[in-house]
Amino acid sequence: MSGGEKNNSILRLLGLALLMGGIAIGLSMAISGGGIPIAALFVGFPIAVTYAGLCIARPKTGLILYLHCSFFVIGLNRFLPPSIPYGLMIDAILGISVLGTLFKAKRSDLKRLNNPLMWLVLIWFGYNLVELINPEARSKVAWFYAVRGVSLYWLQVTALLLIWMNEKKEMERFIRIWLGWSLVAAFWGFKQQYIGLTAGENRWLDEGGRVTHILMGKLRSFSFYSDAGQFGAAMAHAALFSLIMVPGSKTLFHKAIYIGLFFIYFWGFAVAGSRGPLIILGGGFFMYLFMVKNFKILSLGLIFGATAFIILKYTFIGQGNYQIQRIRSALDPNDASLLVRLENQKRLTVYMATRPIGGGIGAGGDWGRRFSPGSYLAETEMDSWYVKIWVETGMIGLLMHIAEILLILYLGFKKVFFLRDPVLRAQCTGLICGFFGVALASYGNQIFGQMPTGTILYFSMAFFYMCDQWDIPEEETEIKEEHKPNLMW
Repeated sequence: MSGGEKNNSILRLLGLALLMGGIAIGLSMAISGGGIPIAALFVGFPIAVTYAGLCIARPKTGLILYLHCSFFVIGLNRFLPPSIPYGLMIDAILGISVLGTLFKAKRSDLKRLNNPLMWLVLIWFGYNLVELINPEARSKVAWFYAVRGVSLYWLQVTALLLIWMNEKKEMERFIRIWLGWSLVAAFWGFKQQYIGLTAGENRWLDEGGRVTHILMGKLRSFSFYSDAGQFGAAMAHAALFSLIMVPGSKTLFHKAIYIGLFFIYFWGFAVAGSRGPLIILGGGFFMYLFMVKNFKILSLGLIFGATAFIILKYTFIGQGNYQIQRIRSALDPNDASLLVRLENQKRLTVYMATRPIGGGIGAGGDWGRRFSPGSYLAETEMDSWYVKIWVETGMIGLLMHIAEILLILYLGFKKVFFLRDPVLRAQCTGLICGFFGVALASYGNQIFGQMPTGTILYFSMAFFYMCDQWDIPEEETEIKEEHKPNLMW
């Protein structure tokens, strides 16, 4: 190396050292002035830029990242600085993935969007756009925030899934991620119930959560989800899928795994102290019995379901256990909470009689209190997903939304019912039964559009719509039937 080259190398090293030193000094000054949030910004920025590049180059990466984030992003403010709007992370991930799709997708990829499922979701989003000019709406900003959970995420995720995740292996990856995070959430809920809460979780209770999460001195576990209701619904949803996969699995090992998962998730549902999600298990299980093509399983399922109902409804077995008390109260038609909700809906019926397109998206609930404080809808509890849709989009919007859900179920049922691959059929049956169960349970709670349940539903409906593409050929089924032993099971 010549003397000039040596000098250049030394100068480059010196420049790099000065740059790193300057960054270190700047970082230390920023932290001392702005605290942990500024430090997190410095550390997180390069990571965010890297992921943004990945999501543009490979939109599927953005979808998978969105799926992971859906499980914990709402509860991050209990573990990290609460002043940061973590929910906007989801908007950034999906927005960048859509942008990447516009650059990367071929014409043949975009043709996959021309199908009934996509049109149903698009029509619903179109109606939501019309709500922007609703004369009753008090705030356009509230519309922007609220429309994301009502239809925007649904539209974005469905389109991205149909384009980038249209293979069977992607559905199986989704199931592993879903059940894996649900397992982590269940154990965190057990930790809250039997060991204790973190400082951030106690702070969250003190800021208002205590009213609904400490009942009769008992904690309703909420894990790292938005609240106990969402946690209970998510656990019931995962428990239902695991239960359906027990007879649908090929090996005893896999059956044992799903049995174990079912009991873990079911107890996660129990420690959440949520009554409404019981409908996910009950409704989804009876949907499964309707779809099953095995008389023996149908008979056993009916016996099992009837026995569980009789024990909860007409006996006091396990009444000493608080969780069982809470589950049992879901079957009580005179339950005080139910009567309050019915009375609330009666009052809303009078108000909504002259508002066929509703009071505007974002007019009720938390967004209403934030952007339209003091208004009638802002001060009225939206204790049901369908009440929320009715109040914000009117009877026209509610009928459209229910019709959309029923048509999606019909499209899925028509495909899943005739699948020949037994494992694929079990997986897709679990997805469609979960979708049906959550749709039923959303009458009692706002769970349909909330994360992570909303995310699971978006993925589920796309996969059970596409499932017939992955089925085994008919001639292969005939060969298998020819060599199949004559067994009753």
